[in-house]
Amino acid sequence: MTPADVGTVMQRALWTTLMVGGPIVGVSMIVGLTISIIQAATQINEATLTFVPKLLVVALVLVLLGPSMINSLTEFTTYVFQVASQAGR
Repeated sequence: MTPADVGTVMQRALWTTLMVGGPIVGVSMIVGLTISIIQAATQINEATLTFVPKLLVVALVLVLLGPSMINSLTEFTTYVFQVASQAGR
C-alpha cells in the first residue's frame, strides 16, 4: 500500500465520519441552543430539560437518516477491503 493509498483512505474515513456523524451533532446543537435560549428567556434553570428533546430529535434523525448512514459505512468498509486486497497483491 502506497502512502497515496493511505492518504486516500484517511480522507475518505474523515469524509464518511462527517457524513455519518454530522447530522446528529448538528441537529443536537440546534436543539440545545434553542432550549438554552428558551431557558434564558424564561429563567428556568433546569439542566435535565435539554436532555429529553435532544434524545427525541437524535432518535428521529437516526430513524430518518439511519439507512443512508449505514449505506455510507458499508460503502466505506467495502472500499477499505478493496484497497487492502489490492495492496496484498
